[in-house]
Amino acid sequence: MAALLEVSGVRVDVDGAPAVDGLSLATTEDHALVVGAARALFEAASGVRAPARGEVRVDGEIAERALRAGRLAGAPLDAPLPPKWTPREYATWSARLAGQNSAAALAAEALERLKMTSVADAPLARAPLTVRRATAIAAALATGADVVMIDDPVSGLPDEQARSLARIAARALDDRRWIVFASRVPLASPFALNADEAIVVSCSAVTAQGAPAEIAAREKSYAVRVHGETAAFARRIA
Repeated sequence: MAALLEVSGVRVDVDGAPAVDGLSLATTEDHALVVGAARALFEAASGVRAPARGEVRVDGEIAERALRAGRLAGAPLDAPLPPKWTPREYATWSARLAGQNSAAALAAEALERLKMTSVADAPLARAPLTVRRATAIAAALATGADVVMIDDPVSGLPDEQARSLARIAARALDDRRWIVFASRVPLASPFALNADEAIVVSCSAVTAQGAPAEIAAREKSYAVRVHGETAAFARRIA
C-alpha cells in the first residue's frame, strides 16, 4: 500500500514567501500525527495549496488530484462557516460537492459519528467553538473520502473540551486513514493514543519519527538562565 503521505523536496509559499522549504518525509502507518509543521504543509497535504517545488502525494497520488477524485478530504482549523447554516447543511453540501448521490445520508452518518445529532440543526452562528470544529470534521467525513487530513482541532481549547473532542473524533475516524497536524500533541491526547506514528518537523526537516510514546520518551528539558531584558527574550522565544 502506498504511503499515506509522501512529501518530496517540497517548498510551499504563502504570500510569496516560503513557509516550508526543502522538506521530505514519508509516513509508514495509516493513523499519524505531524507535529510542529507550518500550516502550509497541512494545506498542501489537503490538496488546496499547490507546492512551488517538489511533490506532495497522498496514498500514492498527487494531493490535488486525490482531492478532485474524492479520495482525500481536509478539515481546516476555524475556516469561515456560513453563520445561518447548520452543521447538517454544511456537511450535506460538503458531500454534494464531493459528488455523492446520497449526500443527506452521509452527512447524517458523519454527524452521528461525531455525537452531533442534538446540535445538527442549530445555526452555526450560535454554536460553541467545539461544535464548529466538529462540523469541519463531519464535513470531511461526509465526502466519503478514504483519507482525511485534520488541522489541530483542539488548538486553544480547555483541556477537558480538548480531550472530549479528540476522543470523539478519533473514534469517528477509526475506519479512515488520517493525519492530524498540530503544533503540539500531549501523549495523553486521544489523538496520540490512537495514532500509530508521529513525525516531528522543525525548520522544514524531520527531527523525529516513530510511535508517539517512543518519541515522547526521547524528549529532554533544558534550563536557561537569562540576564538583562528577560521579558523581551521571552517574547522572542514565544
